[in-house]
Amino acid sequence: MIDLYAAGTSNGMRARIALEECGLPYTFHPIDLAKGENKTPEYLALNPNGEIPVIVDSDGPGGKKLTLSQSLSILVYCAEKSGKFIPTDPAARPAYSQALMSAATDMGPMLGTIFGIARSKEPHQPTLAMFEGRWKNYLKVWDATLGKQRFAAGGDVTIADFALYGTVARARNVLPKICEDVPNVDRWLGEIGARPAVQRAMKF
Repeated sequence: MIDLYAAGTSNGMRARIALEECGLPYTFHPIDLAKGENKTPEYLALNPNGEIPVIVDSDGPGGKKLTLSQSLSILVYCAEKSGKFIPTDPAARPAYSQALMSAATDMGPMLGTIFGIARSKEPHQPTLAMFEGRWKNYLKVWDATLGKQRFAAGGDVTIADFALYGTVARARNVLPKICEDVPNVDRWLGEIGARPAVQRAMKF
């Protein structure tokens, strides 16, 4: 059994989507970030950085207990444990890796920066506009990509889709103005969001 500690952030969504889509039994432990539940001694023992998500797999590799943080690591772990959503064809792996890394290093951090500036007491508008512009450019590139293929890495769903979905769905819900005029992204969001496992995962 796996224990998931998470909140309804982009990263928390990714981890829960991974568990639901991979069909791995788990128990969900909601973490209230506003109350500082991620800073308690008990939680810091799981992740000293005090960040979500964290999973604890009582039946990890070799039957040993495993504690793992970082949403992308959790996505990869769940996919490898279940044997799902990672391409087995070597020719398909580069596009998959590129899509996964874009979600991890481009989209996620950029959205976090935008949220951080926008939520400050006195947002510096030129800086906010600069980062919003970068985000919109990334999203336009994704829109062009998804105009040529059904999913993030090609014709099949991979964990790259789940990684990207957590970030883009969160952005569209909180700051819809930075997610406009991307019809192919909208089509993809609707398709991924309609998956029963994703719908279960989004109920925080």
